[in-house]
Amino acid sequence: MLAMCYPPFDMWGLVWVALVPLFVSLWAGGGERRRGWFGFGTGCLAGAAFWLVNLRWILEVTGLGWVVVAIYLAMYFGVWGAFAAGAGNPWRERRRGAAREAGRIEAKVLERTERMERTPGLGGKVLLFGAMNAGWWCGLEWVRGWFLTGFGWNGLGVTFHETPVLAQGADLVGVTGLAFLPVFVTAVVVQAGRGLHREVRSGRWRAHWEAGVAMAVLAACFLYGVWKIESSPAGAGAPLHVLMVQLNIPQEAHRVVWEPERVHAGYEEETLEALEALDDRNAARVEAAMRAAPGRPVRLDVPDWVVWPESALPVPLLFTPQGDQAVVRSMRTTLDRVLPAGAFTLVLGLNEAEAVEEAGIYYRKEDGKFYNSILALPAGEERFRSYRKQHLVLFGETIPYREYFPFLDWLFRQSAGVDFTGSFDRGKGDEPLAVPFGRLPGREIEIIPTICFEDTVPRHLRKYVLNGGQVIVNVTNDGWFGRSEAAAQHFANARFRCIELRRPMVRCSNTGVTAVVGATGSVVDPRSGERRILAGEEGSHFTRGWLFATAYVPAAGPVTMYARFGEWFAAAGLAAGLGWWVWAWRRGRGRSE
Repeated sequence: MLAMCYPPFDMWGLVWVALVPLFVSLWAGGGERRRGWFGFGTGCLAGAAFWLVNLRWILEVTGLGWVVVAIYLAMYFGVWGAFAAGAGNPWRERRRGAAREAGRIEAKVLERTERMERTPGLGGKVLLFGAMNAGWWCGLEWVRGWFLTGFGWNGLGVTFHETPVLAQGADLVGVTGLAFLPVFVTAVVVQAGRGLHREVRSGRWRAHWEAGVAMAVLAACFLYGVWKIESSPAGAGAPLHVLMVQLNIPQEAHRVVWEPERVHAGYEEETLEALEALDDRNAARVEAAMRAAPGRPVRLDVPDWVVWPESALPVPLLFTPQGDQAVVRSMRTTLDRVLPAGAFTLVLGLNEAEAVEEAGIYYRKEDGKFYNSILALPAGEERFRSYRKQHLVLFGETIPYREYFPFLDWLFRQSAGVDFTGSFDRGKGDEPLAVPFGRLPGREIEIIPTICFEDTVPRHLRKYVLNGGQVIVNVTNDGWFGRSEAAAQHFANARFRCIELRRPMVRCSNTGVTAVVGATGSVVDPRSGERRILAGEEGSHFTRGWLFATAYVPAAGPVTMYARFGEWFAAAGLAAGLGWWVWAWRRGRGRSE
């Protein structure tokens, strides 16, 4: 049920019931001894079921990798299950008391327990155990997002990607903190449900105010979301007009199927056709305005940026340690055909390769630096501004220590079916990528740069946030995974960066989802009401084409609580859970002695 909350199913409402069987299994099942191992095994089983369904798109590249990744991620469910079945189990104390007593003494203990359950103090216990289990879940999602470089994909909060009202709290606690809500509510409801069942059997009733508190927390999150959406002025900020081009080039793992010449011709043709179509649209508007109301201002669709996706062209930009840049002939031909068509900044994903210069000719340096980059070339300039990717994908863009362990290359070849062609180097720096922007006179617009899966790594984006005009830019290519749900899941995760940081996003993909996302996570243009997402005639994002859309860049964007303090909420949940676990363990040892 939990796996069906995400694309391609998007049955997000199941998040409120999906964890009920798991809670019941962990709290009521198993014996008294080795509760932790029982919970770990149960959690791992649930996690494996979830991840094997949720990550089935990895099968497009490797079956072995699909299983290995799913088993590894299932262990986080297992660690949570060990906590929930042991220290986080609100039903455990009663079983202990009953197991130690017999006959008349046991009856008295049970009678006393039932009397305690009718007191107001039980409601506080219900809330406490609900909060501890929810906080521990959030903390483990945070750890999963950075441990072993991290895989923060599809946390529980991502189920709200199509429920913007409940997603707005991410600017306070991040998407990891949003996981607290469904776990907490479910834990409280399961405990209250058990209490009601017992009360029906005994005929003695009590007021379940703790359920009301859980509903109040849910209502507060809902009202906060309504307030944030309604308080965001429609279309506020300087309009940034972008033209994004998507070719939908097929791939086999990392190998592009098209020949280089076809790739160059594709970007040239699609971009020039798009610019011509915009010119025709503008001419028609001017003509219609002159007939209807001469002298009236006319809005023209003129792109400030033209954006191409990750590694758009099959050639690198050459650079030297001295700061020189050189463009290879095929790339120069493409630029000479496209750039004269308008006064725009070209933003594209491209590789950068270290070079040496001899007699005015640049050659790629053997064993030189090699980066996966975003390049920006402002109108009228000859020098590219560059951001180099920092969060590299394991077994996709880098294989650590492969020079010492040759079997890792063999493992990649066996799983992906192709040879590993070499690692990228990791970029450095924490400064945004600045480019001129005429709509903010005398100022530059700051790009918060992300490449590929970096837009699913919130800690990476946080370091670029400043109080000024900023926009998140993501260039990506989900072509590795064909026409699977990987692209839709990737986009669902990426949208939360806009909410967490309150910055719009311009996102251009080769095969994936090309869109503009607002600061509330919406793809709807607040002025025109149009959806800013590229789709074919059948509604699929697996299509070739172009999208002209507008992002509204705040002149002085806020710095949210999440941008300032990061995963404070999830870290607090992890610390509280660890403390509770240690306390419960020491308490248990004291009783046994």
